[in-house]
Amino acid sequence: MSAAVTLEMFTDPRPFLAAAGEHLAADPVTGTVIATVSEQMVRSLEAGDPPAQLPYEMWWAVIRDASGAVVGEAMRTAPFAPYPLFVLAMPEIAARELARILHSRGEEVGGVNGALPAAWQVADELAALTGGTARVWEHTRLFELGDLVEPERPTGSLRAARIVEGPLALDWFRDFHTEADKQAGREPDPSLAEHVGIDDVLVRIEEGRIWFWVDENDRPVHLTGASAPSYGVARIGPVYTPPEQRGRGYASAAVAAVSRRILDDGVRACLFTDQANPVSNAIYQRLGYRPVVDMGNLHVRG
Repeated sequence: MSAAVTLEMFTDPRPFLAAAGEHLAADPVTGTVIATVSEQMVRSLEAGDPPAQLPYEMWWAVIRDASGAVVGEAMRTAPFAPYPLFVLAMPEIAARELARILHSRGEEVGGVNGALPAAWQVADELAALTGGTARVWEHTRLFELGDLVEPERPTGSLRAARIVEGPLALDWFRDFHTEADKQAGREPDPSLAEHVGIDDVLVRIEEGRIWFWVDENDRPVHLTGASAPSYGVARIGPVYTPPEQRGRGYASAAVAAVSRRILDDGVRACLFTDQANPVSNAIYQRLGYRPVVDMGNLHVRG
């Protein structure tokens, strides 16, 4: 690689976070995905939980400039096809060199997610090296909450999901992915829904990170989830209302209530939207969420 940038790769999130932590902490909203995934994996390793069995070796990467300062991060930890990378902003020379390194070691990469234009540069270089094509499958946008604007309150209330409601929460997690694709006019990708299992959902419920909006009979009519805080930021999602319950303000009320809880804990709140879904983008902006950075999920085909 050029002397202007260097790239160091890790197969353990602990030394990666030791190297990248200060840089992630400086912009914790943009780095929310890499930070939360990496810290969750550290907790799992230290608890003695076996790593997921995947068709590739997980890794993390730190990019440094000529002075040694960290200027970017990437990782490959996704448990779902096409097992995409996730990249944050980095110099173009580093993005393309990352692609060349992966290609040289025979690593097959079917997708790249993350901040634009870095994600596109990695995907474009991979496509050029394999004689394939790269295309954006989903345009996303990362938002951070500014001043929360409380919406009109519908009937019912927010409460934490219960362990016995794990199967329902799992169904709605999976429906969220399937219906998000349909609403955006994309062919649903079943791998995104199927990678979430009941064990994952039950852990989130035990940690108090899944909520239902319930009607006056305590019947769930909406689900909102959130990540554990990392570097002072928590990420809301998924946000799902069954089709028969939509148009009643449940999503706005639930997201506002969860956002308020996050703020009351002294933590910043962020979330992703699908740019192809104008309804959800408008809802979040009315609540006080403001755009931070555009991101994308790209497919690479050989």
